[in-house]
Amino acid sequence: MAETRLAFKAGRAFRRGSTNFVDPDPTKGAILLQNGEDGLLHFIWKNRSTNDIEEDLILFPGDATFAKVEQSAWGRTYVLKFSSSNQRHFFWMQDADPSRDEEFVGNVNRLLADPSIVPIWYSEGYNPNSQAAGPSTSQAGQHATPEELARIRSIVSTLGAGGSGGQSFQPAPEISLTDVLTPANLRPLFASRPELAQALFPHLPPDLPSPPTVETLERVVSSPQFRAAVRNLDMALRTGLLGGLVRTLGLPEEAGTGVEPFLRALQDQARREEGEGGDRMDTD
Repeated sequence: MAETRLAFKAGRAFRRGSTNFVDPDPTKGAILLQNGEDGLLHFIWKNRSTNDIEEDLILFPGDATFAKVEQSAWGRTYVLKFSSSNQRHFFWMQDADPSRDEEFVGNVNRLLADPSIVPIWYSEGYNPNSQAAGPSTSQAGQHATPEELARIRSIVSTLGAGGSGGQSFQPAPEISLTDVLTPANLRPLFASRPELAQALFPHLPPDLPSPPTVETLERVVSSPQFRAAVRNLDMALRTGLLGGLVRTLGLPEEAGTGVEPFLRALQDQARREEGEGGDRMDTD
């Protein structure tokens, strides 16, 4: 089964005839980098309106790079180019927030060089061009600041109110799974509900010590691998292409169209199960 390593919103752009001018195509799309069933890295462009794959390029390690088109007047046009040929494929970033562009491009190029690497995601507010930001990022996500806790409370209260009447509601792009699934927020949950260790253990790597314990869960959610997985899911949800996946979780397809719909669907599912608690029966 193909494994998606990276996904983000991007449209295609095409040369204007035989000139060096490139015009963006307004079609909504997404770039996906997948390790295919053939064992090779696939660079895929998918139409977000039809969910059709319209471009599927097989890439060999070290043969391609993804670079910014410096001559672009708009500034968010990029080109996939190859060292083995003069082939060029142009794309433009469609995420509303341009601050993530360098992060996506860096991960694309790391995967193009080595498809086995784990994408690196910067912590909230980190500027990759700032020398001063470097040392402080190693502890990102390990302890929630008062500002982060206030932001999470605002998100949760807005979701609980159905999104109505809140003048301080933050727009959807501000909601991130990395704000919610931090070690500082998960540890109290594990401590208050130790039975979660038993329930979650079958979904964790098989090489963990047994029997399952709260301490084991705490080590898992503090690991770089867990943080990378959360960030990957967050980015995948932002592409709006996970409708098929979330259906396997018992969620409506709309839950795969963004981070906020995903959180709302989980909350609705929990409320339904809580309300049906005494009448539910397990079936084979």
